[in-house]
Amino acid sequence: MAMILVVDDSASLRSMVSFSLKQEGHQVTEASSGQDGLNKAKQGKFDLVLTDVNMPGMDGITLCSELRKLPAFKFTPILVLTTESSADMKQKGKAAGATGWLVKPFNPDTLLSTVKRVIR
Repeated sequence: MAMILVVDDSASLRSMVSFSLKQEGHQVTEASSGQDGLNKAKQGKFDLVLTDVNMPGMDGITLCSELRKLPAFKFTPILVLTTESSADMKQKGKAAGATGWLVKPFNPDTLLSTVKRVIR
């Protein structure tokens, strides 16, 4: 069981991702924006962060960079779940510290197998 932070500005997507993760016994905290995600990350302990890229205010790439600056998130896996699939955007994510990249619409089985792979 892992503590997972899900950051997405789409409430419906957050609830679908959360539902899939909770079915597997994970504990999920939801955040509605990059800034909200960063604030919640600073207040809790998480084994994994799942974030969207395109969000108003702070986007997911900036969130990755900001999380990597925090000692508690230096080695925490960060998965990006987004409609963006360009090599350029993936490179930006990797440079910002993203561990992996999942393209929406997400497949719950793929999501769960990726989560299992990155959580130790």
